[in-house]
Amino acid sequence: MEIIGVTLEELEEIVTGFGEPRYRAQQLMEWIYKKGVADLSAMSNLPIAFQRCLQEAGFSPSVLLVEGAKQATDGTKKYLFRLQDGLDIEGVYIPEERRKTVCFSTQAGCAMGCAFCATGQKGFHRNLTTGEIVDQVLKIGNDRQTRITHAVAMGQGEPLANYDATLKALKLLNADYGLQIAARHLTVSTSGVVPAIYRLAKEETQINLAISLHATNDQLRSELIPLNRTYPLAVLIKASRSYARTTNRRVTLEYIMIEGVNDGEQDLKGLLMLTAGWLCHVNLIPYNSIPDSPYRPSQPRTRRKFLKTLQNHRVAVSIRQERGAEVEAACGQLRRRLNLDEQS
Repeated sequence: MEIIGVTLEELEEIVTGFGEPRYRAQQLMEWIYKKGVADLSAMSNLPIAFQRCLQEAGFSPSVLLVEGAKQATDGTKKYLFRLQDGLDIEGVYIPEERRKTVCFSTQAGCAMGCAFCATGQKGFHRNLTTGEIVDQVLKIGNDRQTRITHAVAMGQGEPLANYDATLKALKLLNADYGLQIAARHLTVSTSGVVPAIYRLAKEETQINLAISLHATNDQLRSELIPLNRTYPLAVLIKASRSYARTTNRRVTLEYIMIEGVNDGEQDLKGLLMLTAGWLCHVNLIPYNSIPDSPYRPSQPRTRRKFLKTLQNHRVAVSIRQERGAEVEAACGQLRRRLNLDEQS
């Protein structure tokens, strides 16, 4: 059973169930989140008898095993985690001058089947638990010996298809007794699970929403993202505009630029139409190659044209600086694989 995946209130019920005072829950949280200790026997202010009770009952402050890691020259580091049932997932550490970001997974594999993404090539296995999500951020922060300032649900899986565990994990990452990551520094990226977007808007959080857009007409988007057949662009943009209006948070529209596929004049005009008149930000992303893919990244001059045109129409826009591609840690490259003989 997980200690790492429960709230303080839930942990208080657990410890009092063992006949211990409520403050033992706060002590456990401090060891796990503030001191980065995942060994019950090392939690020196807990009675040994209580430590033993937790161990015998199967409660664990750690649910992941770091199986290996690979670091790119820019400092980005990809981690391969082994789950207790033998499945693997990945998480990525992205260091910048003023922020330390973890990109975490929410599922083992992915069922969305996006044409440009490596994650779904090996299929979908299961949702991650709250503890398995949170432990990625904890393990990476402890390994890097740094405070994680930002966390993004952009790893393996569709976060909104694992809604409850993902939201609970984000609340634990944000909590005062947790990792204290500001809600405005937490982001959920979705391929477009529309009912969950409306649900998230009602949560009264300041969590950021990112939409994997990648096309401006339904025919192409359905080819790239099969979920579009269920929730077409008009429905998705309506939900995204509603999220921005309800939360007063700018929604990010992620747009992977693929040469000859979605980077033409009509695509640019479509992007201008979809972004007109609401609180959004376009993130232009160079396509990252994956094995056996026919796609190639758009030319730099094409990306610059998109950038300048959107800016001229007063659309907030940026070109993502890709990180970690050399170790297959960039957008769309995660696929539960790591050459351990190259780990660092």
